[in-house]
Amino acid sequence: MHAWRASLPMYNLPEMRAENAAFWAALRAELGTDGMTNLPAELSFDRPPVPGAIEAENLFTQVCGYPLQTIFCGQARLLGVPTYAVEHCAPGRHAAVFIVHRDAPYRDLADLKGADFVFNSPHSNSGMNLPRLALARLGARAPFFGSIRETHSHPANVERVAKGEADATCVDNVTYAFMARHRPWVGERTRILAATPSTPAIPFVTAVTTPEPVVAALQAALMRVGREARWAEARAGLMITDILPPEHADYPEQIRYEGEAAMLGYPEFR
Repeated sequence: MHAWRASLPMYNLPEMRAENAAFWAALRAELGTDGMTNLPAELSFDRPPVPGAIEAENLFTQVCGYPLQTIFCGQARLLGVPTYAVEHCAPGRHAAVFIVHRDAPYRDLADLKGADFVFNSPHSNSGMNLPRLALARLGARAPFFGSIRETHSHPANVERVAKGEADATCVDNVTYAFMARHRPWVGERTRILAATPSTPAIPFVTAVTTPEPVVAALQAALMRVGREARWAEARAGLMITDILPPEHADYPEQIRYEGEAAMLGYPEFR
Protein backbone atom coordinates (compact mmCIF):
# COMPACT_ATOMS: atom_id res chain seq x y z
CA MET A 1 0.00 0.00 0.00
CA HIS A 2 1.26 3.45 -0.88
CA ALA A 3 2.27 6.01 1.72
CA TRP A 4 -0.07 8.52 0.08
CA ARG A 5 0.84 12.16 -0.42
CA ALA A 6 -1.53 15.11 -0.85
CA SER A 7 -0.62 18.65 -1.88
CA LEU A 8 -2.13 21.80 -3.37
CA PRO A 9 0.91 23.52 -4.88
CA MET A 10 -0.84 25.78 -7.39
CA TYR A 11 -2.40 28.27 -4.98
CA ASN A 12 -0.13 27.89 -2.00
CA LEU A 13 0.98 31.23 -0.60
CA PRO A 14 2.28 30.79 2.97
CA GLU A 15 -0.63 32.98 4.09
CA MET A 16 -3.04 30.38 2.65
CA ARG A 17 -1.96 27.33 4.61
CA ALA A 18 -5.00 27.37 6.89
CA GLU A 19 -7.39 27.63 3.91
CA ASN A 20 -5.65 24.83 2.02
CA ALA A 21 -5.59 22.67 5.15
CA ALA A 22 -9.33 23.24 5.66
CA PHE A 23 -10.06 22.12 2.11
CA TRP A 24 -8.01 18.94 2.56
CA ALA A 25 -9.72 18.30 5.93
CA ALA A 26 -13.10 18.50 4.18
CA LEU A 27 -12.02 16.07 1.45
CA ARG A 28 -10.41 13.78 4.00
CA ALA A 29 -13.63 13.72 6.02
CA GLU A 30 -15.66 12.81 2.94
CA LEU A 31 -13.23 10.06 2.01
CA GLY A 32 -13.43 8.75 5.56
CA THR A 33 -17.19 8.35 5.26
CA ASP A 34 -16.49 6.13 2.24
CA GLY A 35 -14.27 3.92 4.38
CA MET A 36 -10.89 5.14 3.11
CA THR A 37 -8.10 4.90 5.66
CA ASN A 38 -4.35 5.52 5.58
CA LEU A 39 -4.96 9.06 4.30
CA PRO A 40 -2.35 11.77 4.88
CA ALA A 41 -3.20 13.72 8.02
CA GLU A 42 -1.90 16.93 6.49
CA LEU A 43 -1.07 18.43 3.13
CA SER A 44 2.52 18.62 1.91
CA PHE A 45 3.35 22.27 1.33
CA ASP A 46 6.77 21.87 -0.25
CA ARG A 47 5.77 20.50 -3.67
CA PRO A 48 6.65 22.86 -6.56
CA PRO A 49 3.94 23.85 -9.07
CA VAL A 50 5.91 22.10 -11.85
CA PRO A 51 7.43 19.00 -10.20
CA GLY A 52 9.74 16.52 -11.86
CA ALA A 53 6.92 14.01 -12.26
CA ILE A 54 3.58 12.94 -10.85
CA GLU A 55 4.76 10.06 -8.70
CA ALA A 56 2.72 7.00 -7.76
CA GLU A 57 2.21 8.22 -4.17
CA ASN A 58 0.32 11.33 -5.33
CA LEU A 59 -3.18 10.62 -4.07
CA PHE A 60 -4.42 14.18 -4.54
CA THR A 61 -2.82 17.26 -6.05
CA GLN A 62 -3.44 20.08 -8.53
CA VAL A 63 -1.46 20.36 -11.76
CA CYS A 64 -1.57 22.89 -14.60
CA GLY A 65 -3.44 21.45 -17.58
CA TYR A 66 -0.74 22.32 -20.13
CA PRO A 67 2.05 20.09 -18.73
CA LEU A 68 -0.56 17.37 -18.27
CA GLN A 69 -0.61 17.31 -22.09
CA THR A 70 3.18 17.55 -22.47
CA ILE A 71 5.79 16.63 -19.85
CA PHE A 72 3.27 14.83 -17.59
CA CYS A 73 1.34 13.14 -20.38
CA GLY A 74 -0.04 9.80 -19.17
CA GLN A 75 1.02 10.36 -15.54
CA ALA A 76 -2.27 11.53 -13.99
CA ARG A 77 -6.01 10.89 -13.77
CA LEU A 78 -8.37 13.86 -13.70
CA LEU A 79 -10.61 14.13 -10.64
CA GLY A 80 -12.42 17.43 -10.98
CA VAL A 81 -12.29 20.96 -12.37
CA PRO A 82 -12.81 23.91 -10.01
CA THR A 83 -14.78 27.06 -10.68
CA TYR A 84 -13.50 30.21 -8.97
CA ALA A 85 -15.25 33.43 -7.95
CA VAL A 86 -12.59 35.48 -9.72
CA GLU A 87 -12.73 37.99 -12.58
CA HIS A 88 -12.12 36.36 -15.99
CA CYS A 89 -13.26 32.94 -14.71
CA ALA A 90 -16.27 31.02 -15.99
CA PRO A 91 -17.61 27.60 -14.89
CA GLY A 92 -14.60 25.27 -14.99
CA ARG A 93 -12.47 27.83 -16.82
CA HIS A 94 -9.82 30.44 -16.06
CA ALA A 95 -7.53 32.80 -17.94
CA ALA A 96 -4.17 34.45 -17.58
CA VAL A 97 -3.73 38.17 -17.00
CA PHE A 98 -0.91 40.45 -18.08
CA ILE A 99 0.23 42.43 -15.03
CA VAL A 100 2.01 45.80 -15.12
CA HIS A 101 2.80 48.46 -12.54
CA ARG A 102 -0.15 50.70 -11.74
CA ASP A 103 1.82 53.75 -12.93
CA ALA A 104 3.22 52.14 -16.08
CA PRO A 105 2.38 53.88 -19.38
CA TYR A 106 1.16 50.69 -21.12
CA ARG A 107 -2.43 50.84 -22.40
CA ASP A 108 -2.66 47.65 -24.50
CA LEU A 109 -0.66 44.52 -25.25
CA ALA A 110 1.10 46.00 -28.25
CA ASP A 111 2.69 48.55 -25.91
CA LEU A 112 4.67 45.73 -24.26
CA LYS A 113 6.97 45.38 -27.27
CA GLY A 114 10.52 45.82 -26.00
CA ALA A 115 9.49 45.45 -22.34
CA ASP A 116 11.39 43.57 -19.64
CA PHE A 117 9.16 40.51 -19.13
CA VAL A 118 9.35 37.79 -16.46
CA PHE A 119 7.56 34.41 -16.59
CA ASN A 120 7.47 31.37 -14.38
CA SER A 121 8.11 28.39 -16.69
CA PRO A 122 8.07 27.28 -20.33
CA HIS A 123 5.78 24.46 -19.13
CA SER A 124 3.15 26.88 -17.80
CA ASN A 125 -0.18 27.46 -19.51
CA SER A 126 -0.82 30.86 -17.90
CA GLY A 127 2.81 31.96 -17.79
CA MET A 128 3.81 31.03 -21.34
CA ASN A 129 1.20 29.25 -23.49
CA LEU A 130 -1.69 31.69 -23.08
CA PRO A 131 0.31 34.92 -23.32
CA ARG A 132 2.05 33.54 -26.41
CA LEU A 133 -1.33 32.97 -28.03
CA ALA A 134 -2.64 36.41 -27.04
CA LEU A 135 0.41 38.10 -28.56
CA ALA A 136 0.33 35.87 -31.66
CA ARG A 137 -3.26 36.93 -32.31
CA LEU A 138 -2.02 40.53 -32.26
CA GLY A 139 0.48 39.70 -34.97
CA ALA A 140 3.50 39.69 -32.65
CA ARG A 141 6.71 38.01 -33.82
CA ALA A 142 9.70 36.88 -31.78
CA PRO A 143 11.65 38.50 -30.38
CA PHE A 144 8.83 40.65 -29.04
CA PHE A 145 10.17 41.52 -25.60
CA GLY A 146 13.30 43.51 -24.93
CA SER A 147 14.30 40.87 -22.38
CA ILE A 148 12.59 37.81 -20.96
CA ARG A 149 13.52 35.91 -17.80
CA GLU A 150 12.33 32.56 -16.46
CA THR A 151 11.92 32.72 -12.66
CA HIS A 152 9.89 29.62 -11.59
CA SER A 153 7.39 31.65 -9.54
CA HIS A 154 4.14 33.42 -10.40
CA PRO A 155 3.87 35.23 -7.03
CA ALA A 156 7.47 36.42 -7.13
CA ASN A 157 6.91 37.77 -10.65
CA VAL A 158 3.91 39.83 -9.57
CA GLU A 159 6.00 41.22 -6.72
CA ARG A 160 8.83 42.06 -9.13
CA VAL A 161 6.40 44.12 -11.20
CA ALA A 162 5.00 45.78 -8.08
CA LYS A 163 8.54 46.75 -7.00
CA GLY A 164 9.53 48.03 -10.43
CA GLU A 165 12.04 45.21 -10.95
CA ALA A 166 10.30 44.06 -14.17
CA ASP A 167 7.97 45.76 -16.61
CA ALA A 168 5.39 43.01 -16.98
CA THR A 169 4.44 39.40 -16.34
CA CYS A 170 1.53 37.11 -17.15
CA VAL A 171 0.02 34.96 -14.42
CA ASP A 172 -3.01 32.82 -13.75
CA ASN A 173 -5.89 35.12 -12.81
CA VAL A 174 -6.65 33.12 -9.66
CA THR A 175 -3.06 33.53 -8.49
CA TYR A 176 -3.37 37.27 -8.99
CA ALA A 177 -6.63 37.34 -7.02
CA PHE A 178 -5.01 35.53 -4.11
CA MET A 179 -2.05 37.90 -4.24
CA ALA A 180 -4.40 40.88 -4.04
CA ARG A 181 -6.30 39.28 -1.14
CA HIS A 182 -3.33 38.25 0.98
CA ARG A 183 -0.75 40.86 -0.05
CA PRO A 184 -2.84 43.98 -0.69
CA TRP A 185 0.22 46.13 -1.27
CA VAL A 186 0.79 44.12 -4.45
CA GLY A 187 -2.72 44.81 -5.70
CA GLU A 188 -2.32 48.50 -4.89
CA ARG A 189 0.86 48.79 -6.97
CA THR A 190 -0.16 46.70 -9.98
CA ARG A 191 -3.01 46.42 -12.46
CA ILE A 192 -4.32 44.05 -15.12
CA LEU A 193 -3.38 45.26 -18.59
CA ALA A 194 -5.30 42.57 -20.47
CA ALA A 195 -6.63 39.04 -20.13
CA THR A 196 -5.75 36.12 -22.40
CA PRO A 197 -8.20 33.68 -23.98
CA SER A 198 -9.54 31.21 -21.41
CA THR A 199 -8.89 27.50 -21.00
CA PRO A 200 -10.08 24.82 -18.57
CA ALA A 201 -9.11 25.66 -14.98
CA ILE A 202 -6.23 23.94 -13.23
CA PRO A 203 -7.58 20.47 -12.38
CA PHE A 204 -7.40 18.28 -9.30
CA VAL A 205 -5.67 15.02 -10.20
CA THR A 206 -4.33 11.77 -8.83
CA ALA A 207 -1.49 9.59 -10.08
CA VAL A 208 -2.35 7.36 -13.03
CA THR A 209 -1.38 4.36 -10.88
CA THR A 210 -4.06 5.10 -8.26
CA PRO A 211 -6.40 2.07 -8.12
CA GLU A 212 -9.74 2.54 -9.87
CA PRO A 213 -11.88 2.19 -6.70
CA VAL A 214 -9.80 4.90 -5.04
CA VAL A 215 -10.15 7.18 -8.10
CA ALA A 216 -13.92 6.74 -7.97
CA ALA A 217 -14.00 7.52 -4.25
CA LEU A 218 -11.86 10.62 -4.77
CA GLN A 219 -14.09 11.90 -7.55
CA ALA A 220 -17.27 11.37 -5.54
CA ALA A 221 -15.84 12.96 -2.41
CA LEU A 222 -14.50 15.93 -4.35
CA MET A 223 -17.90 16.57 -5.92
CA ARG A 224 -19.49 16.61 -2.46
CA VAL A 225 -16.89 19.03 -1.11
CA GLY A 226 -17.45 21.20 -4.17
CA ARG A 227 -21.22 21.41 -3.78
CA GLU A 228 -22.58 20.52 -0.35
CA ALA A 229 -23.57 23.39 1.94
CA ARG A 230 -21.62 22.12 4.93
CA TRP A 231 -18.35 22.67 3.06
CA ALA A 232 -19.17 26.22 1.93
CA GLU A 233 -16.57 27.76 4.25
CA ALA A 234 -13.83 25.42 3.04
CA ARG A 235 -14.66 26.36 -0.55
CA ALA A 236 -14.84 30.08 0.18
CA GLY A 237 -11.34 30.11 1.65
CA LEU A 238 -10.03 29.09 -1.79
CA MET A 239 -12.59 31.18 -3.76
CA ILE A 240 -14.12 27.96 -5.13
CA THR A 241 -17.82 28.10 -6.03
CA ASP A 242 -18.15 24.68 -7.65
CA ILE A 243 -16.21 21.63 -8.76
CA LEU A 244 -17.18 20.04 -12.08
CA PRO A 245 -16.61 16.44 -13.19
CA PRO A 246 -13.55 16.05 -15.46
CA GLU A 247 -15.59 15.39 -18.58
CA HIS A 248 -16.64 19.06 -18.56
CA ALA A 249 -13.11 20.17 -19.48
CA ASP A 250 -11.25 19.87 -22.78
CA TYR A 251 -7.57 20.11 -21.82
CA PRO A 252 -6.27 19.37 -25.34
CA GLU A 253 -7.59 22.85 -26.12
CA GLN A 254 -4.34 24.12 -24.58
CA ILE A 255 -2.33 22.17 -27.15
CA ARG A 256 -4.52 23.51 -29.92
CA TYR A 257 -3.67 27.01 -28.69
CA GLU A 258 0.01 26.09 -28.91
CA GLY A 259 -0.52 25.05 -32.53
CA GLU A 260 -2.44 28.22 -33.33
CA ALA A 261 0.38 30.41 -32.00
CA ALA A 262 2.87 28.53 -34.16
CA MET A 263 0.62 28.81 -37.21
CA LEU A 264 0.40 32.57 -36.62
CA GLY A 265 4.20 32.81 -36.60
CA TYR A 266 4.95 32.94 -32.87
CA PRO A 267 6.07 29.38 -31.95
CA GLU A 268 8.69 30.41 -29.40
CA PHE A 269 7.92 32.71 -26.49
CA ARG A 270 10.56 35.38 -26.43
